[in-house]
Amino acid sequence: MKSKIILTCAIAAISLSLVACVAAPKQVSVDASYAGKEVEIAVDGSLIVTLESNATTGFQWQLVEITDQTVLEEVGHEYVAPESEPPLMGAGGEEVWTFKALKKGTTELSMEYSQPWEGGTKATETFGLTIVVK
Repeated sequence: MKSKIILTCAIAAISLSLVACVAAPKQVSVDASYAGKEVEIAVDGSLIVTLESNATTGFQWQLVEITDQTVLEEVGHEYVAPESEPPLMGAGGEEVWTFKALKKGTTELSMEYSQPWEGGTKATETFGLTIVVK
């Protein structure tokens, strides 16, 4: 009986240690469906945020805040127009933001979809994400 209890405890300890060893992914890609959620990423990994956008309306995504810039930094941002032949006038595309995980920790990312000029419409849409770097 005593050996069964020891064996059960040993199996449980090994199982828990294996779960703890699961590595966070090196690259995580998210879209608007991830708003308000939490993602995990490895140190030196990349986070790619892709959000629908339409440059012809004057709106664009603005990075509002990274709460801990020692954990995550922006390394790239581009607008990707839709691919069609012939090009469709007024068709929306996507904005792709790339971030690098710098060190272990947790940070919040917040963005808003706005017209950036003075008097332009602000924050018609928002996007927020919690990033846990492991």
